[in-house]
Amino acid sequence: MRTYDFAPLYRATVGFDQIADLMDRVLTNEGSQPSYPPYNIEKLDDDSYRISIAVAGFSDADLSVEVRENALIVSARKAEDNAERSYLHRGIATRAFERRFHLADHVQVTGASHVDGMLHIDLVREVPEALKPRQIAISSTKQIEKDVVDAKSVN
Repeated sequence: MRTYDFAPLYRATVGFDQIADLMDRVLTNEGSQPSYPPYNIEKLDDDSYRISIAVAGFSDADLSVEVRENALIVSARKAEDNAERSYLHRGIATRAFERRFHLADHVQVTGASHVDGMLHIDLVREVPEALKPRQIAISSTKQIEKDVVDAKSVN
């Protein structure tokens, strides 16, 4: 596995430390990501997404969806089954899990639904008005010159 040194990025930039930390986190956890439970991430629109997680065997009461510090945390814990059963083959995994998804700035979780063994979590990116692009009116040069002349006459 390769390791990357992000020190030059830290020395040459200001404010990009979150991106470098995210890249470092992704590259260091590359081989250790668990594969259970399987999931999909869909882009539904320019600013809307859906995470679908296969949670067969879990009820709504067993599942937990939480947003904490720009992280979406999905976990499940199956209640103890006291009935003694004898399985010839046990292929349906109902073991506890915790899956974390790091959310970008301004991404909000709008809802979750559990249908047919799939947990669907809907997300939307809501950029505040102050951060959206806006058109700046251009004034004529005569107005600027008048303001400069007025400022010079005052001084």
